[in-house]
Amino acid sequence: MNTLTQMMSHRAERMEKEEIKAWSKPLENNENPSTRKRAWILDPSGGWYYTWLNIMVIPITYNWVIIICRSCFTEIQYRYLAVWLCLDYLCDILYIMDIVANFHTGFLQEGILVTDRRLIAREYVRSSKFRWDLLSILPFDFLYFKFGIHTPAVRINRFLRFHRLFESFDRTETRIPYPNVFRISKLMAYIFVVIHWNSCIYFALSSYVGFGKDEWVYPNISDAEFGRLGRQYLYSFYFSTLILTTVGDIPAPMQEEEYIFMIVDFLIAVLGFATIMGSISSVVSNLNSADKSFYPNYDQVKLYMKMYKVNRSLKKKVIAWHQHLQINKKLTNENQILQHLPEKLRVEVAVSVHMSTLSKVQIFQHCEKSLLEELVLKLKPQVYSPGEYVCKKGDIGREMYIIKEGKLAVVADDGVTQFAVLGESMYFGEISILNIKGNTSGNRRTANIRSIGYSDLFCLSKEDLKDVLTEYPDAKSMLEEKGREILLKMNKLDENLAAELVAKQQELENKVRRLEVNLESLQTKLARLLAELESSAVKMCQRIKRLEWEISLWDEEESTEETQEGP
Repeated sequence: MNTLTQMMSHRAERMEKEEIKAWSKPLENNENPSTRKRAWILDPSGGWYYTWLNIMVIPITYNWVIIICRSCFTEIQYRYLAVWLCLDYLCDILYIMDIVANFHTGFLQEGILVTDRRLIAREYVRSSKFRWDLLSILPFDFLYFKFGIHTPAVRINRFLRFHRLFESFDRTETRIPYPNVFRISKLMAYIFVVIHWNSCIYFALSSYVGFGKDEWVYPNISDAEFGRLGRQYLYSFYFSTLILTTVGDIPAPMQEEEYIFMIVDFLIAVLGFATIMGSISSVVSNLNSADKSFYPNYDQVKLYMKMYKVNRSLKKKVIAWHQHLQINKKLTNENQILQHLPEKLRVEVAVSVHMSTLSKVQIFQHCEKSLLEELVLKLKPQVYSPGEYVCKKGDIGREMYIIKEGKLAVVADDGVTQFAVLGESMYFGEISILNIKGNTSGNRRTANIRSIGYSDLFCLSKEDLKDVLTEYPDAKSMLEEKGREILLKMNKLDENLAAELVAKQQELENKVRRLEVNLESLQTKLARLLAELESSAVKMCQRIKRLEWEISLWDEEESTEETQEGP
């Protein structure tokens, strides 16, 4: 029996070790695609992928602009045939390389970048993008043997790679610092392509109807002035611009083909005008909404001052303050601007912008990095106008200030005499937000601080600091100790008063602790009483049930006796 018990215990230990070993082993590559080797795999959000997209813009734009031009202006096709063939097949090579790049571009699965080539290939082949890419590279060039080498229209399937162009534009719009300028440039490029295509079709239609047959078509190319290639394209482009913009005098069409062309162009012009107006209004609306989100709404303030008839001098100060914000790009609502970012990302942005300023404050030096990161999010930017008081002597101190830019003066009660000038990276009011015991000035301001010019300050309130320090008790003790050292240097710390306050606080804490102990004992006694009461109630219920059962038995016996005596 003992031998069997020992065998079972050894087996249990061995199984436990194997289980721990299995849990500690890393996942195999075939179970976790994100751990596979990432050689030659492009990250769709990375810089190399974005660079390749911009390279692909060149062949796609080339095909969309040049193929139609060579098909309609045949002279340019004949004159530069060798150049076009070289460029055509260079673009085809880039198209093929783009397909290869897609087979090596990872994708996100459950938030993890998949780098398994087999999975990437399967995902790409199943997508509609692969079908478009395959159609765009089919070798329709073999039709040259049937229609001739001067028929570039056989390469029209190269237009089908347009989705890469739009993808590049979308990514560029999110990466560059001026997206509205890019949107306008993109709109102008679309307009150019439309007019370019229209001018090529106009020249081809003129060739079909007959050059110089009427006033509407292109003049006779037998004329040396109109026979030049540059003149042909410029005239066609100018004529198409007049039609699509409906500006200027256009000769009336004579042939049915000309009427159809004009009708289609007018419809395109109406659609293009609506698109352009919508795009421009969208850009303007975005600019206005951006200004409203970055700067205070001055229209509401102006309406408020008008309704309550604020005096003119105060209106001028408000106007000057608002103009200073917009001209110098000063922000007063950073937290609202960054509120939609994830918390960790918001902390990183705030740290990169303001950590250097906060770390210069003496009482925050040598604090934990996590504490400073919490405090950075609490900083509120404020802008003060020339002559405006930041604080006055005797005011209750509820916040401290850090000077980011500008100069402030410590002035006397008359507002003229200057005792000191505070500049960039200096701070004041830090003692008032710590509630240091023994501070002879209490939490009231001891000086008048006035802005000399426009001053940018960071404000940290007492409530925000208190909320942060509740999670960092050690940092709180360290900050209070630093504050005491500063007060000692300033001769504003009454150590006897501080000792009395500490003693009172300890006495109060002891009383609270005793009350908590007494309360716990009372709760224990109450719980016991409730348990005894419940137990006695249960016993009483059982006795009552037993009595009821005995009474029912007696009643049954009496009834049986009466029935027996009756006969």
